[in-house]
Amino acid sequence: MELNSNANGHRLQDDEDLQFLLKGSKLHKVKSKSWKKLRFYKLQDDCKTIWHDSKKLLSSPDKHTFSIQDIEEVRPGRQSEGLQKNAGDVPDSCCFSIFFKGQRKNLDLVASSEEEAGQWVTGLKKVIRLSDNLNSKQKQEHWIYSCLRKADTNSDNKMTFKELKHFLGEINVKVDDLYAEKLFNECDTSHSKTLEGSEIEEFYKRLTYRNEIEVIYSKYASSKGKMSVEDLGNFLRMEQREDVGLNEAVALIQKYELDEAAKEKKLMSRDGFLMYLQSSDGLVLNPRHTLVYQDMSQPLNHYFISSSHNTYLMEDQLKGPSSTEAYVRALTKGCRCVELDCWDGPNGDPVIYHGYTLTSKILFKDVIETVKEYAFKNSEYPVVLSLETHCSMDQQKVMAHHMKTILGSMLLTAPLGGKMPTHFPSPEQLKGKILVKGKKLQLQDHSMTSPESLQGEEEESVSEEDEAADLPEEKGMPKKSKLKLARELSDMVVFCKSVHFPGFETARETQAFYEMSSFGESKAFKLAQESANRFVIHNTRQLSRTYPRGTRTDSSNYNPVDLWNAGCQIVALNFQTSDKSMDLNQGKFQQNGFSGYILKPRFMRDGQTQFNPTSIMQGEWLTPKKLHVMIISGQQLPKVNKNKNNSIVDPLVRIEISGVPRDVCSAETEHIEDNGFNPSWNKNFQFDICVPELALVRFVVEDHDTASRNDFVAQYTLPFMSLQNGYRHVPLLTKEGNPIASSSIFIHIMVVDQ
Repeated sequence: MELNSNANGHRLQDDEDLQFLLKGSKLHKVKSKSWKKLRFYKLQDDCKTIWHDSKKLLSSPDKHTFSIQDIEEVRPGRQSEGLQKNAGDVPDSCCFSIFFKGQRKNLDLVASSEEEAGQWVTGLKKVIRLSDNLNSKQKQEHWIYSCLRKADTNSDNKMTFKELKHFLGEINVKVDDLYAEKLFNECDTSHSKTLEGSEIEEFYKRLTYRNEIEVIYSKYASSKGKMSVEDLGNFLRMEQREDVGLNEAVALIQKYELDEAAKEKKLMSRDGFLMYLQSSDGLVLNPRHTLVYQDMSQPLNHYFISSSHNTYLMEDQLKGPSSTEAYVRALTKGCRCVELDCWDGPNGDPVIYHGYTLTSKILFKDVIETVKEYAFKNSEYPVVLSLETHCSMDQQKVMAHHMKTILGSMLLTAPLGGKMPTHFPSPEQLKGKILVKGKKLQLQDHSMTSPESLQGEEEESVSEEDEAADLPEEKGMPKKSKLKLARELSDMVVFCKSVHFPGFETARETQAFYEMSSFGESKAFKLAQESANRFVIHNTRQLSRTYPRGTRTDSSNYNPVDLWNAGCQIVALNFQTSDKSMDLNQGKFQQNGFSGYILKPRFMRDGQTQFNPTSIMQGEWLTPKKLHVMIISGQQLPKVNKNKNNSIVDPLVRIEISGVPRDVCSAETEHIEDNGFNPSWNKNFQFDICVPELALVRFVVEDHDTASRNDFVAQYTLPFMSLQNGYRHVPLLTKEGNPIASSSIFIHIMVVDQ
């Protein structure tokens, strides 16, 4: 492994766009109409980092680079709010934007020509695609290679003992000086006091050797030190508890074996075995659940729906920015219900913002255009626009006009087939459709009469989901008043008519299936705790939306699990906030093809159900399982403080079970001192799960601190029913929910019926 080796070499040498990026060019960075600075950008030789110059004095080297893996999307033209606002005098074809994962602000750039902008956009997309397509071994080599380059302070492609010590700090491990020196001397076969060429390769092999994999492999490899098809089949059946035959074992060898000679003889080497264990087939999440595997033909209210609260906000609820980019992020995270708080704007054009606060405003029209573009990029199943309308009659008509003209045939404005059914259509029937949730005129209820037969308007109160209603009245805030509703806007509402919750009995006797209520956090939790079974039954007939209380001005979230347990479908969260609640939400909805729709268990779809999550009695929901988990080891855990070479994590792993109250519990390993590269725990745990269909399992890695609260390192959450038995890798995610390349924990799982 040469320090100057190019991981993508042969794929890059003949590609003009990628060679252009390696050479680099000057681009104008745009921050405002007056701030447009010329900066030099280039792809570094590792083909995974972009470097740029900076005029800031004393800025650290890390501030001059960003990783290809941190890029969410590259958009050509003026497709960012910043370029639309600040680069109107520049040709659209010269503009492009780089959007990042997490909370980092996007980078708006202007090239000197259309051709140059095109090369940057095309080249970056190629590099991103190459990075995404690397296998686990290549990703590991890339990560270690970048750390080696960082440690090679004089860039001579050799590694001194001092540089080796620096490198070990970069990869998050602290070792005894005597051991480090022993390792260095054993690899320094040329006795030159530096490592280079094959010596670095030998050092890499020793560094990445995993004894726990060797033990497992040796147990089953009976064909001259390699696994035969029969050996692999035995491993899959006995350890992984998979019902497979020899054909499946052959397919895995063909898919993951790196040695062509071994592959030809239908043998699996150690490297091929590790490749399998680190692949999607070897991960803890059942790969079949990464596709849409559930019945999507049930009525809409029989599904949990991934939902966002105050979607337009990027930060807090009082003074933070509003942005169309917040809708892009929510929709690309699988969100299927977004919120729009609509107010009168200047020049007769409605705006969206958090009323009576200092949050910035965005045009309603721009949000609808964003929804049109991103609604179905990651999921083809329906999107619900939850309208909270405070606009005058005239601007309500403008809202209706924008939705109709921009969304066109995507917008559902009449029941399927032209006649109102007796229950919700299914997600399958509503594929590619956008539904509007909001107030509706009484005259338009129960029938799809012609507009000519409808007279005038009707007064409607401010919708009960208005967060202002949750806050104590303050000076300057107008008292709640009646709101006249324009027929044109009312026409947009078909299956999601917002109504006040009248109580369970009245709702059962009088509410049509398409009438739905929204519940503030406090009321929702009170009902879920005191009337859980009635809430579950109510939600077999109606849709329910819940949202955070208005006093959560920091955009924090409530725990969504208790409300899912009560059958609430639309449990809205602040998607802009990275916390445990969002981990649980993303973990729950990563199943079923990341479609944003999860079919409720059968006992939560039965209108006569006796299921009560707060008091578990006998019933079909009670299917007790014992979960055995062994936390074996960790691989390349990220550093908490990346700027300090000597800041090494002391990792521990905690397993958290969420679900019905009876199932909630957690347990954790001891911490391992000064080793984030390859810590080993070998710790066993057992958990009793009584309602597995509602349980979630969260693996959390923390940096132990004796003096203060532990620091978050990484996490991964998934549904209990999506667990795979056997030896599995758990791919770790950042606080924002993004994958960390090559970072995982290795575990053994066994689920046993009780």
